[in-house]
Amino acid sequence: MANQYIPGPLLAQIDSPEDLRSKISEEQLVQLSNELRQYIVDIVSERGGHFGASLGVVEMTVALHYVFNTPYDQLIWDVGHQAYGHKILTGRRDVFHTNRKYKGISGFPKRSESEFDTFGVGHSSTSISAAVGMAVASKLKKEENRQIVAVIGDGAMTAGLAFEGLNHGGTSDANILVVLNDNCMSIDPNVGALKEYLTDITTSHTYNKVKDEVWNMLGKLSKFGTSAQTIAHKISESLKGSLVKESNLFESLKWRYFGPIDGHDVEYMTKVLRDLKDIPEPKILHCVTVKGKGYEPAEKGSPTKWHAPGIFNKETGEIVKVVPKSPQPPLYQDVFGYTIIELAEKTKKL
Repeated sequence: MANQYIPGPLLAQIDSPEDLRSKISEEQLVQLSNELRQYIVDIVSERGGHFGASLGVVEMTVALHYVFNTPYDQLIWDVGHQAYGHKILTGRRDVFHTNRKYKGISGFPKRSESEFDTFGVGHSSTSISAAVGMAVASKLKKEENRQIVAVIGDGAMTAGLAFEGLNHGGTSDANILVVLNDNCMSIDPNVGALKEYLTDITTSHTYNKVKDEVWNMLGKLSKFGTSAQTIAHKISESLKGSLVKESNLFESLKWRYFGPIDGHDVEYMTKVLRDLKDIPEPKILHCVTVKGKGYEPAEKGSPTKWHAPGIFNKETGEIVKVVPKSPQPPLYQDVFGYTIIELAEKTKKL
């Protein structure tokens, strides 16, 4: 099956993250992000697949591969819905049109498919625990300058396994970065206390103003060595704790918390990630993003509809109902759903 999709001029040059780091300047990162987003729209609109989640992390994906030395630095994606841009930038651009097709590439990170897919995932909340294991192993092996990065959404962060990872990782004294992709969405809008807590941080004007000032101070003091950084960190934690009491959630688990920042500002995110590389301990970067970013029907429409919309007209946003040429077997979820309804009708206790 030939690839009929033409990438933009910058994206066409990238067959690996090494190409990204060596051929693309920081001034070109915005254009590259736009080309990557368009390439995802072009192919998913005609081939199907997960959509809104990968559009929401385009800039994040570009920045992560631009700053970190992947695959030596290990990048772990939670779920796989976010990983389409990652696959395109890691040597699978010209076969991306086979995504989720018979004998094509997987719709999720798959270790047997690429050395850049460091952990096989199919569903949510496993990334932090995986990252902790990799980071602890790296420390025991005395590997120098190896970075371990996990990307997890705010929806996946609510699961027990994610909190187990935070609980363990905070006491590991290992070099781990968790990038929290906060778009207030799972497949549907998020609910619950964690969602409200993250909203409190992202909407607190006083907190964010002081946070920016502290961030600048940390950057200036870093030139004067470790002792000055330690003092600045203590000031930072004291101010954050006094301004927003909930801000101690991650810090109480012994994770350095940074953010929130705009997850669609690829140039600023690149700068922040470079700064965080020099902090060799468990840390969290809180990024605020928009699911479906850059494609108006997905940004403004139902997140459930645009999670995996199937085939659609990319110009109008109209979803196309595909009529199969031959009878198809029923979907597993449909069989399960109908069976549960039948059993419920027969068994009142169910």
